[in-house]
Amino acid sequence: MHTAYRAVMIKCCVIAIERRVLLLARVFHRSVATLVTVAALTVPMSAPGRAEPPPAQAAGMDRFYRQQVQWGPCGIAGLDAAGGECADVLVPVDYSTPGGRTTTVAISRVRAGDPEHRQGVLLSNPGGPGAEGRDSVDLLGDVLSPEVLAGFDLIGMDPRGVGDSGRSGRCGWPVGEMIRSAGLDVLGFAYDTVQSAGMAAACLIRDPELLRQFTTRNTARDMDVVRGVLGEERISYYGTSYGTYLGAVYTQMFPERSDRFVLDSAIDPDRYWEGLVRDWGPADERALDEWAIWAATRDETYRFGSTPQQVRGTIEQLIRDAARQPIVMDGFGIDDHWLPFLLHGMLMNFRLDAVAADTVREIADAAGGPPVAARTPRLAAILRALRDGENSTLAQIACGDASVPTDLGWYWNNIEQSRATQPVFGAMASNVEPCAFWPRPVEAPTVVRNSVPALIVQATGDPRTPYAHGMQLHRHLAESRLVTLRDVRIHMTFRPELSSCVNDSINGYLVSGALPVDDVSCDLDPVTVG
Repeated sequence: MHTAYRAVMIKCCVIAIERRVLLLARVFHRSVATLVTVAALTVPMSAPGRAEPPPAQAAGMDRFYRQQVQWGPCGIAGLDAAGGECADVLVPVDYSTPGGRTTTVAISRVRAGDPEHRQGVLLSNPGGPGAEGRDSVDLLGDVLSPEVLAGFDLIGMDPRGVGDSGRSGRCGWPVGEMIRSAGLDVLGFAYDTVQSAGMAAACLIRDPELLRQFTTRNTARDMDVVRGVLGEERISYYGTSYGTYLGAVYTQMFPERSDRFVLDSAIDPDRYWEGLVRDWGPADERALDEWAIWAATRDETYRFGSTPQQVRGTIEQLIRDAARQPIVMDGFGIDDHWLPFLLHGMLMNFRLDAVAADTVREIADAAGGPPVAARTPRLAAILRALRDGENSTLAQIACGDASVPTDLGWYWNNIEQSRATQPVFGAMASNVEPCAFWPRPVEAPTVVRNSVPALIVQATGDPRTPYAHGMQLHRHLAESRLVTLRDVRIHMTFRPELSSCVNDSINGYLVSGALPVDDVSCDLDPVTVG
């Protein structure tokens, strides 16, 4: 495409966005720009990376730390079966004005199996941002050792804005996810840009005072209120994926309250959020290459090609075909925007290679034909989430945490530059998101640099949080140890029957409180490989 023509198309994108935002402003009788400005002016900024004073000393916070909560049944099958109990904890919406508006965070507790040898509480977070976290038993019940279960109360929590914790409700998005590929040309980028602007405005127009306080720093403060409510001096913690970012932020804000922290599949805080998403591009391409090697040895079953190059060529051609004619399944059109996103979700775990191949084969079989129904429940559930669901909590937290570039040309240039080396995922990893149209965060991101002891666990082939992120967090946390799961494509390493070396390292640290003397390298268990 000629440079002059590209410049014209980018300008058209800008004009289209401006018209869309103005239309929304007229509909709701207010300007989105005014909404953003007022919201930004009403919340003071705070310094990044500064350890907070002990919260009990903060003026106006005693009523939150000393509150008595009412425990009751959870209504969650796994928790109820484990004897769990749930409660709501009152917290300020804005911690800079604790006398103002309040909200609640929903927590759960499964008491330690051996009260006489109880060591404290183990709080967990399953990732996201935007994942519900109360069901700690579902996250950890199969991998924590009997000694850990005997010694710790398991505490789950829906972060603010998520699940039963002060959520603001649906924004009314036309699609379920904010992350998707820009497609194969500038017109696709223009479409996504206009849609992203509308998605941001649809969220911000509702309750900006509440929504803009759905941040990781505030969730960390909520965690500390929960600590106080439970009567604990310190908390131990297991977090995976986004939960590692939340955990790292907590160690920076409340180092004196941090006990045994396990950060599984870690994010480099300096790369969150925009940098992490861009890092998905090369990581996903490597994952696709590995999967292509696996699929090529099963050509008789899947018919993608008998060499890795042929398999990759089949995938790239399928994306081009979907761009010309979307593949309509269960009423949802899978096109060049959504097929890379589907692959991104299916390549995180080598154990699911066959599931990914079955799903791609099903989509490929429907290409070029009339609308069809999904054959498998897994694909049907994914399409239903994209068609009818709404993962706007991801935007509300991620966009509220860290600013991203607003120059549309920056995104398009990155997309174009990535295509040669990232033909499948570059246009997704570099695409514009609603965050580009979000107001400036109420606080600067936390700069994590401290000496709180922590155990960081990372797989070398993790496509979602690449290994370099874990190594960098290891450097930021000066007293941490890094457990490396070698030569494995998987996200979240603390799993049953995956690596006893990893599991023993985590459980041993939680029981003893002593980190390994040196970093540790682990392999898959032989039965997993076989």
